[in-house]
Amino acid sequence: MPIGNLFRLSTTAPSPKPSAVSSSSSASSPTTPSSASTASTSQGGSDSDSDTINTSRAANSGADDALLTPATPASMYQYQEQDTDKELDTLASATSTNGSSNGNTAATPSGTPKPNLYTPKYTSPPPTRQPYTPDMALSDIPAVTYALDLFLQSKMLESEAYLKEQDKDMERLYIATGFGLIQCVKGLMSYEDAVCILFDLLPTRGQYPDHFHHQDLLAGIQHTKQGNHIASLHRKKAAFLGSKLAGYVVSSVSGSSVQWIKGMTDVERHAELVYAESLFEKALLGIVYSGDWLAFIKEALNMRTTISVYRQLGAYLEHMDSLSTPPGTPNPAVDADFRSGVLLGVGMSHIILSLMPGKLATLVELFGYKGDRKYGLECLMKAGGWVEGESEPRIGAFDEGVRRSICDMCLLIFHLVLSSFTFSGVSIPLASQIIRYNLKRYPTGVFFLFGAGRLALMRSKPREAIDYYERAMQAQGQYRNLHHISFWEIAVANFALWEVGEGARCWRELEREATWSKAIYSYGLAVCLIEISKSQSDEKQRKETLEEASKLMEKVPGLRQKIAGKSIPLEKFVARKARKFHSQNQRLLLPALEMAYVFMGIAHAPRRVILDKMLPEVRAALGELGWEDQVGLEGTFSEKVEVNGQKEGKGSQRHGGVRERKDRGQVESTYGEKRGGGYWDDFALAMFLRGVCMRYVAYPDPDAEIDEADYLPTPGLASISKEEAEREAEASFRAVFEHGLKIELDHQLVYHAHYELGRLLACQGGSSHLASAKSEFDLVLSGKPLEVGPSGKKGKYSMENALHMRTHAAMDVLEAMISGAGEKVGRRL
Repeated sequence: MPIGNLFRLSTTAPSPKPSAVSSSSSASSPTTPSSASTASTSQGGSDSDSDTINTSRAANSGADDALLTPATPASMYQYQEQDTDKELDTLASATSTNGSSNGNTAATPSGTPKPNLYTPKYTSPPPTRQPYTPDMALSDIPAVTYALDLFLQSKMLESEAYLKEQDKDMERLYIATGFGLIQCVKGLMSYEDAVCILFDLLPTRGQYPDHFHHQDLLAGIQHTKQGNHIASLHRKKAAFLGSKLAGYVVSSVSGSSVQWIKGMTDVERHAELVYAESLFEKALLGIVYSGDWLAFIKEALNMRTTISVYRQLGAYLEHMDSLSTPPGTPNPAVDADFRSGVLLGVGMSHIILSLMPGKLATLVELFGYKGDRKYGLECLMKAGGWVEGESEPRIGAFDEGVRRSICDMCLLIFHLVLSSFTFSGVSIPLASQIIRYNLKRYPTGVFFLFGAGRLALMRSKPREAIDYYERAMQAQGQYRNLHHISFWEIAVANFALWEVGEGARCWRELEREATWSKAIYSYGLAVCLIEISKSQSDEKQRKETLEEASKLMEKVPGLRQKIAGKSIPLEKFVARKARKFHSQNQRLLLPALEMAYVFMGIAHAPRRVILDKMLPEVRAALGELGWEDQVGLEGTFSEKVEVNGQKEGKGSQRHGGVRERKDRGQVESTYGEKRGGGYWDDFALAMFLRGVCMRYVAYPDPDAEIDEADYLPTPGLASISKEEAEREAEASFRAVFEHGLKIELDHQLVYHAHYELGRLLACQGGSSHLASAKSEFDLVLSGKPLEVGPSGKKGKYSMENALHMRTHAAMDVLEAMISGAGEKVGRRL
């Protein structure tokens, strides 16, 4: 990846005042000059100043919109702390009276710039003390900090090797659990073991490649168990078993639990924190690995224990800060590494609980657990000193806790990934700030390149997103599974560009070697091949393409997996569509565009792509069904439209700009014989996709950055006004409702149409539209059968849980809009 212009740090701001660490930390810190001075910077006072830092900063070179102006790689600084105690005292006296720092660079007495906003604490391996005893556990934090920095620079194998070298037996508190975290990430990326379990149940096991192993997921479980065991050995022993169990059974946090933690040594407090972290990792891997509900419940109970520990640690942190001056500001007696870990755990606990669907959330609340999303996000932001609207964080690399980067990554996951299912609290500008900072710090950091790609896609810039994902693949070749994430995201971005041929290459790579979901990869490739075959003029080539698609479709149902004994909804959906393909004479209508909707490719498509590429696909499909749609074409409807010699008949049906041709009845009557049936399913799908496309023409995604070129006229196509797109979108959704009773298989279309109509009405605003939008959402959440008569109630429909989650999130935003608090939700529908 080209490095580009080097980012130069300012040298005008004062550095933070060094402060003494707690006695146990200083006693166990490495004894070399460089590591000793660095440890003093990383502990204590830096965190206490996070809320009182001077926010005045020099503007970044380049505008904020220059998302990736790569910084000088941290390794290029090769900066080593060499200040003597005398120099540190001199530096301290030069610090502002409140000891605050804006996180930029400061000049040491010798005049050497001391970068601390982007420069890592350690650019060479810190030493570890040997032999190891539990009281020196915190002296390993520099080693874990260095390893994590390597990992975030995409030097994963070097990070693993360094930790193994420091602790071959994995018996040191922080090194054992840090190594376990890396193995947890590897296991979740591969998901290989669950696939192997599936293969044991399939008669076709031999057709799969030999590279599927149990190793990654099992290694992750093994190492997180080991880390959890080591943490247990370092924890403070409870006076009696009952008091320990009470802390996990009783959800409320009492003053006695705070005093219990306050009475711990620094090592014991860190051990309590690490115990909760490793238990969470172990539970997460166990849920993915488990094949039945009993195992799932066991790991869920571990999650509950984790949340209880985090609550107690959070209460302790609040108590300590209440003793600070002024009250509520970070207490310098609490080191930054511990603080960042507590903020990470408490923040994620609240966010996870806030994302639970209604019925489950109600059940969890009975045990005293309720998620406050706003508070959870604030906790994660505090770890890095993030303030919305400020281009740089208030806490720099030298002042941060070891878990700060993980907090940043969790924020990105919420704002850029989970935002597909929720609206409240989402802030794309904040995500942009975090990505900009971390890409300057880690120009080749694959995880932050992923974030930049997702950010570009959410801004309806799929071409830019693809560029970032390709850079992510170039940045590292050590973890091949990370390339699979890029292939997946590029495939989705190509849906948004409607460049199906390019997307097929990505699906082929995934189908060939990735392990997360063979069913989805195979179906994704198949639908792209079906779309490609439409434009192939050579009949032999077209036949070969469709034959390959047919073979892939045949495999899909047998490739489904289960998590915790439950099928994956999206895999159930593609398996059902694959069976439908074979039952309908090897045919599906608009399968690629339907997948584009499922993966939010239409939502993130540039407006011009929707008008010039996607809507013509829908128009052609409606033509095959005996309907004519001339909206967006040059010219206007006459009283009787003539198409291919067929005029619109008297009394013909009309749905907005879509009119019934005279031969529609004949098309329907021969549809079963010629196309395998499913006429009204296909009509409902075409009209639903038309409505979705028109809705995004009228109201682009709230995070989209619209290009002026999107509004320029295209030869042969008429411009579509916002008002016309609104009308056509609503007419399309209502056509789905009108003919929903005739749907044979794709019943989910009716429910999704109610959801999308509700979003359209909410975008239009006004009290009447908002009330109508609420009615649409209420229908989706009511549990009533919307697509069949009262006597023919259906069971669950495809993707029901995902739709309910999105509808609940949309309802929360809508209710805030109705109450006049819409600006507080952070993101409109």
